[in-house]
Amino acid sequence: MPGPQRRNPDRLALAEQIGAIPIDDSKASPIDQINELTNGLGADRGCECVGYQAHDPQSVEHPNLTLNNLVHSVKFTGTIGVVGVFVPHDPGSPDKLYKAEGEVAFDYGLHWFNGQSMGTGQANVKAYNRQLCALIEQGKAKPSWIVSHELPLDQAPAGYQHFDARDDGWTKVVLHPNGSS
Repeated sequence: MPGPQRRNPDRLALAEQIGAIPIDDSKASPIDQINELTNGLGADRGCECVGYQAHDPQSVEHPNLTLNNLVHSVKFTGTIGVVGVFVPHDPGSPDKLYKAEGEVAFDYGLHWFNGQSMGTGQANVKAYNRQLCALIEQGKAKPSWIVSHELPLDQAPAGYQHFDARDDGWTKVVLHPNGSS
């Protein structure tokens, strides 16, 4: 059995820098941590940002892990947003249901009982491009804080390998097609 997966301390530190409370699931159950922080009420909102490749601290893939953890840690009538990638099916998945059908075992009964709402899907980028660009130009939004590396296009394969492996310090990579970084 493989040892615990490194839980990306660099990413947790970035979350903390913007005022979030980092939850490291290798230290204790994320459900227990959130319930302790909220006196048992649960978070107002939760966001599934991992998708079908979610792994437990032992590095075992569970496509439904983060979704079900959120059902158990978001408060009654709270909101869950899902921006993580879920594909129609993953032939390489260890989960038989997801491998064949792209389906996850979801704790719908508790989700319904808790009166939680959920929004899913890809971001409608075109609807917000102009507004977000204006905020950046005015200095009201600074998304560059998350960029860890700027690379020329010919270094994209190596950059992607570092990013995909979650190597320490590789949070977001900007590629420059003209070769300058």
